[in-house]
Amino acid sequence: MLNATWLDTFTTLCDIGHFTRTAERLGMTQPGVSQHLRKLEAQVGKPLISQDGKSFTLTPAGEAVLAVGQSRRTQEQELRERMEFDDPNAGIVSVACSGSFALWIYPHLLERLDGSPLLSLRLTAAPQASIIAMVLEGAADLGIVSEQPDHPRLHSFPLTREELCLVLPFGEGWRGLSLEGLDALGFVDHPDGSGYADDLLSLNFPLEYKGADHLRIRTFVNQIGQIPIPVARGLGYTILPRSGIEAFPHQEALSIVPLAHKRHQELWLVYRTGRTEFARVASVQRIIMAAAEGLG
Repeated sequence: MLNATWLDTFTTLCDIGHFTRTAERLGMTQPGVSQHLRKLEAQVGKPLISQDGKSFTLTPAGEAVLAVGQSRRTQEQELRERMEFDDPNAGIVSVACSGSFALWIYPHLLERLDGSPLLSLRLTAAPQASIIAMVLEGAADLGIVSEQPDHPRLHSFPLTREELCLVLPFGEGWRGLSLEGLDALGFVDHPDGSGYADDLLSLNFPLEYKGADHLRIRTFVNQIGQIPIPVARGLGYTILPRSGIEAFPHQEALSIVPLAHKRHQELWLVYRTGRTEFARVASVQRIIMAAAEGLG
């Protein structure tokens, strides 16, 4: 590995062709330029120039090393240009969130792609632990989670509050609703169903509720978009965040029960240090934040 400083001095010397003017260009002394040259020659193991008074010519080894120096300068210039080029309408932005939030936010994010053919959007539905891991590993630029992470490499701020909703088929009587009545209907379970049930049902039926393992399961589905379907058909009830209900195309077939005690989830937007400084990521972040204002 050639020393970068010595290589830069040598490349500048070759560009200018004069030791003193090279020293002036680099803010060095003339002996300093000569010293860098000798150290680079020692590292290469061959002389790089053949001096004739104040002028010099390159040896074959010098020509080879100069080619490396020029190539490195070109690569560094291209890198600087790429880093300075920060188009909000070009590049890839990756977002990770829960399945219900993904269904709800996706139409909003698709609007961001309109008129931006060079912008690519990746939306991944995942559990909270996976979302945090994806953001830390750089697989996701932005993550939405229901618990504030405690990690030194992550930034987070509250996005919105999302209500957990008890969902029944439309027309089902909810006045005087009891846990026994719910159990007679049957629970439409899903991967987050037990946790949601423990949160919401224990709050509203503290004496009767014995835990999610005591619920009568009518059916189980792990596709978030399909969870409301059996409820809409009158086959059971379920518990979902409001975003999962608002994303369902046949909301008229559902009833959200107005419970005495509501339960909300705090949603947090998380990202690694520096990611939102990219224009394309910042633009998607603004869309998520604006859309989330109407969710709470």
